[in-house]
Amino acid sequence: MPIHSVARRASARPGEQHRAHFDTQWVWPSIAVISICGELDASNAPDLPICGQNARASGQLVLDMSGVEFFGACCFAGLHTLNVHCAGDNIDWVLIPSTAVARVVDICDPAHALPVSGDLPAALSKLRNHPRQLQLVNPGR
Repeated sequence: MPIHSVARRASARPGEQHRAHFDTQWVWPSIAVISICGELDASNAPDLPICGQNARASGQLVLDMSGVEFFGACCFAGLHTLNVHCAGDNIDWVLIPSTAVARVVDICDPAHALPVSGDLPAALSKLRNHPRQLQLVNPGR
């Protein structure tokens, strides 16, 4: 399965070595893998829901946050917003959390509404084997 990178990880400027860096790769024409590393806090939290715009409508997205070293609780709203946008755009998605991300998600999402997986092969398998549930539409409406 070829991987096509459409974004390169930004090199850190002096004093920004811990800032979050986003990298998008296409592992299939309709599957985007967005890898985030570094730190996510209030200063860059708005970037989180925007990163989902790299996914194609009716496609699939893996948000690999296994390289995130710090994840502020304020960033959870960005994950929730991403979840809502993906549902609205008919995009299946899966989150791969780091320990820091998992800690906040466990606290802020006790109902486990966000789709979470342990690593990239498991996330791709989850997308392939458990696609979103389609709803029956009443043709009389």
